[in-house]
Amino acid sequence: MEPDVPLPHTLVSHPSYLKVFVPDYTRELLLELRDCVSSGSLGCPVRLTVGPVTLPSNFQKVLTCTSAPWPCRLLLPSPPWDRWLQVTAESLVGPLGTVTFSAVAALTACRPQSVTIQPLLQSSQNQSFNASTGLPSLSPDHQYLGRSGSVDRSPFCLTNYPVMREDMDVVSVHFQLLDRVSVRVCPNTPSMMRLRLNTGMDSGGSLTISLRANKTEMRNETVIVACVNAASPFLGFNSSLNCTTAFFQGYPLSLSAWSLRANLIIPYPETDNWYLSLQLMCPENAEECEQAVVHVETTLYLVPCLNDCGPYGQCLLLRRHSYLYAGCSCKAGWRGWSCTDNSTAQTVAQQRAAALLLTLSNLMFLAPITVSVQRFFLVEASVYAYTMFFSTFYHACDQPGEAVLCILNYDTLQYCDFLGSGAAIWVTILCMARLKAVLKYVLFLLGTLVIAMSLQLDRRGIWNMLGPCLFAFVIMASMWTYRCGHRRQCYPTSWQRWAFYLLPGISMASVGVAIYTSMMTSDNYYYTHSIWHVLLAGSAALLLPPPDEHAEPWACSQKFPCHYQICKNDREELYTVT
Repeated sequence: MEPDVPLPHTLVSHPSYLKVFVPDYTRELLLELRDCVSSGSLGCPVRLTVGPVTLPSNFQKVLTCTSAPWPCRLLLPSPPWDRWLQVTAESLVGPLGTVTFSAVAALTACRPQSVTIQPLLQSSQNQSFNASTGLPSLSPDHQYLGRSGSVDRSPFCLTNYPVMREDMDVVSVHFQLLDRVSVRVCPNTPSMMRLRLNTGMDSGGSLTISLRANKTEMRNETVIVACVNAASPFLGFNSSLNCTTAFFQGYPLSLSAWSLRANLIIPYPETDNWYLSLQLMCPENAEECEQAVVHVETTLYLVPCLNDCGPYGQCLLLRRHSYLYAGCSCKAGWRGWSCTDNSTAQTVAQQRAAALLLTLSNLMFLAPITVSVQRFFLVEASVYAYTMFFSTFYHACDQPGEAVLCILNYDTLQYCDFLGSGAAIWVTILCMARLKAVLKYVLFLLGTLVIAMSLQLDRRGIWNMLGPCLFAFVIMASMWTYRCGHRRQCYPTSWQRWAFYLLPGISMASVGVAIYTSMMTSDNYYYTHSIWHVLLAGSAALLLPPPDEHAEPWACSQKFPCHYQICKNDREELYTVT
């Protein structure tokens, strides 16, 4: 549809789809049906639906022309700018009737006045000023609306202030006025700023808008009204203050002599151009506002998390398909968008008790470290010491509020803690298999590398720990089965080993895995995870195999008829012929 050009159309049983382009600075869109003739009923049985049919009903406007006064019209104030608007026409006659009509779209545009930065006339001058007012120079913009689109020739309908977008980080944007820090707000025309949040990566944060009026310029009877809208700005301050455009209910703000500041936070803003419009109002006496001017400072940000989630939360990024979202993960019972709701929060004493439980429970790893050193399992002892160290300081850094201590970056401590836990389970099961030394150490290294790779892919995946553990268990079961068949008796052969070490260790490990996988929640984390530390370390101390039986330093395994024999020193790995 072209502006002010009638489009003849005939409706049968199926709906028809039309579209009209709405350029920038469009004040109103008027849709009108003319010359409507129906074959099956009187009037004009047509229903027009303006807006995408796939979106909810609040994004659509419906006009039914059956009982409407003739001609049938639909007026849309401040329609979405710079886009095609879909119009669906449906016949209400029935499957056999036809309706013929002409559709007309009339666009009314306003004359914007843009604040521009003129070329520098002097090296020390950054912008040109009007000699009489001392204000930045203003230039009118003209918008083309088609062959016959109408442009409002009245005084300027708005003052457009250019805004520069500066990308700071992921889902972090700073909007700043070009060459100024404040907006000049007048009583007759609204001042407008466009915030470009249409990159597709901006909907996952929170749009923060802060306004502050100049105290010396505000009078008792003056009020500054502001509206924040998506797709198109609200321009009808002189007739209404509801901040409602054609398809969007805006967010209102107000400044007065008693309230010089106003703040607005919009979580997960719609991917679109957002508009901030302001106008000076005098509700009691409009004549007092004719010469009034107030400068308003604006602070415009898009942040991933409000206040970085505060001391009791952590800002996390979630990527799902091509969308990126940010949110706060609150701790210690705190809740809310920025973890500021303390209705269920823990006290400082409870936080310190939780920190002590999670950190001191790692001292249980001293038991497997001691057993490993006594039995000359030095590699295993090193892995347990690594796990104890990084698990202790990771949980000391993972605490909220008062009880927190970070010796390294949080992400580094978390990665090392997860890696140490997986490696500790891996080396314990392989040590129980009683493999040859060379093969055991090769599997130690390969398994640790695989665990490190899987943690990099998905740090909290259940198969990161379960997969290597199952593989190590298969190796251990195979070796034990081989020894049972080779010796023709159960392995290990000692019933004391089964009764006092293996069965208690397996029971502790099973209970620990059950707690870790199915019982641990955010509310009971501090004591269930502490129990997991104790059970993991205790099972490792019980499941470590006994040391190898003592053998003579020189063991002669082969004898020859010529009275020579080959002897091996197990301690020094030397061979000799005697």
